[in-house]
Amino acid sequence: MEKVVYLTREGLAKLEEELHHLRTERRHEVAERIRRAKEFTNTVDNAEYDDAKNEQAFVEGRVQSLERLLANAVVIDDHAAPSGYVRLGSHVTVADADGAEDVYTIVGSAEADPKAGKISNESPIGRVLLGHMVGDKVSVAAPGGSFELMVKAVA
Repeated sequence: MEKVVYLTREGLAKLEEELHHLRTERRHEVAERIRRAKEFTNTVDNAEYDDAKNEQAFVEGRVQSLERLLANAVVIDDHAAPSGYVRLGSHVTVADADGAEDVYTIVGSAEADPKAGKISNESPIGRVLLGHMVGDKVSVAAPGGSFELMVKAVA
């Protein structure tokens, strides 16, 4: 049984677009590189051929990975009416002990991008925020140490 992958509609569209690109364009580009490399010389000690075959393996691996991921995808409704508590798709404003605020969007692990404020529901912060409401204090046990956050807003 494969693990369920939570995605926003935007994340699903990006992964489907990537899969389409790999299937329709990248496969053909790599096949053409392999064909050209074979024309120049035999395939023994042919660096261009070896590089193209490695790229082909990467592309095929990524295609398989995306197919598995999309087969197990569950779309989260990131535009649902606010429920008052943190859940997948929520935009959460939190404050640390010094009062510094951060805004996070809780997404599935396949879509996580901490630099863009998208944190996974499986990350230390995402995991403890789920199910909490405005005004709740949560304690986060992270690899760098424990700290507390206050939920300031949930949208």
